[in-house]
Amino acid sequence: MTDTIRRSKAELLKQSSNFLRGSLAEELSAPQPYFSNDACQLLKFHGSYQQKNRDYEAARARGESPQYSMMLRTRTPAGIIPWQLYLVLDRLADQYGNSTLRATTRQGFQIHGILKENLKTVIRQITEQMGSTAGACGDINRNVMAPPAPFKHLPAYQYAREYAVKIADLLAPQGGAYYEIWLDGEQVITGEAVEVTRARNEQGLGRVNTNIPNCPEPIYGDTYLPRKFKIAIAVPGDNSVDLFTNDLGLVVIVNQAGELEGFNFYVGGGLGRSHNNEATIVRLADCIGFAPASEVYRVVKAIVALQRDHGDRYNRKHARLKYLLNDWGADRFKEVLLDYYPFPLAPARELPPWEYKDYLGWHEQGDGNYFFGVAITNGRIANVGGYALKTALRTITEQFQLPINLTPNHNLLFCEVSPTVKPQVEAILQQYGIPYPEQIDPLVRYSMACPALPTCGLAITESERILPDVLQRIRQLLDRLGLSQEEIVTRMTGCPNGCARPYMAELGFVGSGINEYQLWLGGNFPSTRLAEPYLQKLPLDELEYHLEPLFSYFKSDRLPRERFGDFCDRKGLDDLRRYAENYKYHQKRKDERHRINLSTPVYEQLKQTAQRHKLSMKELAERAISQYLSNLTTEQ
Repeated sequence: MTDTIRRSKAELLKQSSNFLRGSLAEELSAPQPYFSNDACQLLKFHGSYQQKNRDYEAARARGESPQYSMMLRTRTPAGIIPWQLYLVLDRLADQYGNSTLRATTRQGFQIHGILKENLKTVIRQITEQMGSTAGACGDINRNVMAPPAPFKHLPAYQYAREYAVKIADLLAPQGGAYYEIWLDGEQVITGEAVEVTRARNEQGLGRVNTNIPNCPEPIYGDTYLPRKFKIAIAVPGDNSVDLFTNDLGLVVIVNQAGELEGFNFYVGGGLGRSHNNEATIVRLADCIGFAPASEVYRVVKAIVALQRDHGDRYNRKHARLKYLLNDWGADRFKEVLLDYYPFPLAPARELPPWEYKDYLGWHEQGDGNYFFGVAITNGRIANVGGYALKTALRTITEQFQLPINLTPNHNLLFCEVSPTVKPQVEAILQQYGIPYPEQIDPLVRYSMACPALPTCGLAITESERILPDVLQRIRQLLDRLGLSQEEIVTRMTGCPNGCARPYMAELGFVGSGINEYQLWLGGNFPSTRLAEPYLQKLPLDELEYHLEPLFSYFKSDRLPRERFGDFCDRKGLDDLRRYAENYKYHQKRKDERHRINLSTPVYEQLKQTAQRHKLSMKELAERAISQYLSNLTTEQ
């Protein structure tokens, strides 16, 4: 077991917080527009992060006060969003946030820009409409993912969603701080299944307790988990949840009659890492076996309790479950698991090959109704020029009261669309400029980006705001090289924590400096293979210079129907680097580019105008600046 004497400051804070209360209630009523550092750490367990608008860092350097606000994240297992909750979130984003909603890569929503004085009001109104933010962040089980497709004729999908909700309830915090602080002690009826309540309170069967006796938090204790814990439930063949990137993954197993038999279990996946620290790793989960449905809660609790007791509580960069698997290996992990669940898991059931599915466009549910997958560029629901996504989603939800499922790729499904309503939904989508899947460039369709600047405190550089321009430049390069039909899974993050899962992409950009990125190559389309770091620092100014040799090599030496990620994996990084070193460019290298920082209002105006005129932001900026300078010269 990890040395329990050496504990980090975060561990001591949790232990002394009175089950996540700390000073939050007192600081909520204080006049300062921000929380203390200790309160910020506890605030995460309640679903919120304190942030500063980093576009205004220059103003702060001049002595002006930093602009604090809160990001609030929902806890929505399987991405299930009742229509009433969506309308409340839409309104709250306008009334108290920055007028946008952000769909996450774990099937939740984020509202950015909430002032501290309004945080309690926003959380209360979310909770009153069947929502919650409890446990959306912090050292605790996060949102449990499941395939979003609402198929009624495929029981495995229904079981996946059902158990995503039940396992989320099983591992929800029980200390009462959430209701006490945000709802003034008012308890909310959750509809938790009786079997879940019984399973949570039941002591484990092994020689080591899964439950902590006489504790308000029977599974977590007063220090909760060493770090965040992520769970996903998949259906055989459908890897829309990125199963292997989670601390704990389950795969639904049904028999030929569609009856639930049990689950395959996977442990030890995770993507967060740190630059220049080789001890931090990205890792895919290992399969450890199968358990029948009757034992699922016991096995889940045993795995969580093992991580609770053995996870590193001193070095937070070594605290995720993946490090136990990396240090121990799967065989030792299974041996230790027997202390908590004393029955060896059965061999895992055989599965079909995995596929990536995004469920965009129209699909039959299997009961006569349809669902429609709406693409959300980088997860940001907003009105931008002629693309009035936020208005379209609100209009459809208000008129037809359709339930919504969020996807693990920050898109959205409208569910339960009747055949009579379907033409009306299509008309609204067309009215507000919402494209169908076939109208979306595959580079955009299969891309993801984290929010990064200006809100995320961990961001080293841009991600969400710059990826559209990067994808446009990549598309232009592919077109020039005769690869216009290629679709490449491209993901970008502003730091190495990996929220948009770039380490699984065929082409992954990981922020490593201002306008600089690590370049990762070799992930695959079904998301079952890790990419590898090809370049440590790729300046965006040199994007085409570094990608052209790779794409040219791909064109000349690919196998029939081979994808770019598979090609990079087959060739290996050394071979790719040798080819790039000897590559003769088809065009001369462009003049060196230079970086200019823009204020947020000017940046947004530039972005909207570029989209309206179908220009890249670079092209529009150069034209506008060139014209302005020309006018100045004429005036002189």
